[in-house]
Amino acid sequence: MTRVGAIDCGTNSIRLLVADLDPETGEITDLDRRMVINRLGQGVDRTGRLAPEALERTFAACREYAAVLAEHGVGPDRLRFVATSASRDAENSAEYVAGVKEILGVEPTVVSGDEEARLSFTGATKELTGGQFPSPYLVFDLGGGSTEFVLGGEGVEAARSVDIGCVRLTERHFEGGAGVPTEEQIARAKADVEAALDRAAEVVPLTTAATLVGLAGTVTTVAGIALELPEYDSARIHHARLTVGQVRETARRLLAMDHAERAAIPVMHPGRVDVIGAGALVLLEIMERTGAAELVVSEHDILDGVAWSLVS
Repeated sequence: MTRVGAIDCGTNSIRLLVADLDPETGEITDLDRRMVINRLGQGVDRTGRLAPEALERTFAACREYAAVLAEHGVGPDRLRFVATSASRDAENSAEYVAGVKEILGVEPTVVSGDEEARLSFTGATKELTGGQFPSPYLVFDLGGGSTEFVLGGEGVEAARSVDIGCVRLTERHFEGGAGVPTEEQIARAKADVEAALDRAAEVVPLTTAATLVGLAGTVTTVAGIALELPEYDSARIHHARLTVGQVRETARRLLAMDHAERAAIPVMHPGRVDVIGAGALVLLEIMERTGAAELVVSEHDILDGVAWSLVS
């Protein structure tokens, strides 16, 4: 077994995984898996820069994670920090890179959209074996600033990242997510998503997969709501199957709620309250475009792919 640390810093959250990996069997044993909502992408779509308060939230999370890594004996030589959509878009990313390196001893790897997609695919599919989950898989990672689509079986056949995500759409169309979106706002957001799906389909066939696999916090939160869980339960959410009808009804409910009503949902993380409506809309549009009758939800995603990249 090889002990590694992986950090995924996206537009809405920064997550840590400390795990023991067995390259021969493909087994991954979690020692610590945690998340902080840092909203690094705050305002990036509008300003092109990382906000000072967003950087400070991110650096605070890095200091917390540095203590966890030290506790488990993971040094910089066995740690990989991957940075995704928000830092690709920012003019002042050098400030971000320098702060992370000072705290953790490693520079963030600002991955391309295609590499982000490949890491997500590895993390999501490494354990999908046997007839229960037939291949080929269409994996999508629905993030805060972008969504990655990857088609493949034994390996990646096609991949594309497009700039639709729960934070980006909320800032563009839903006035920050405080109130109930209007029909006009929802229509504009849908048109935005449909255009992005057109771009994805230029490279990735969206209707040919045997299994549709959804990743990241929007997908797992929608799953918890659809399953009517009394609290967030990773074991019940991981590999849950949602029908398109369940996703449609959950999206309809979320888009009709105000901020307080969404905050009262038992499985809702406080950092997702304002962006979950837009995220659910993206999820529904993806399912409808693919024609999939059901979705397989995975708790294993780009973070697991980053961990495996350290031993591959």
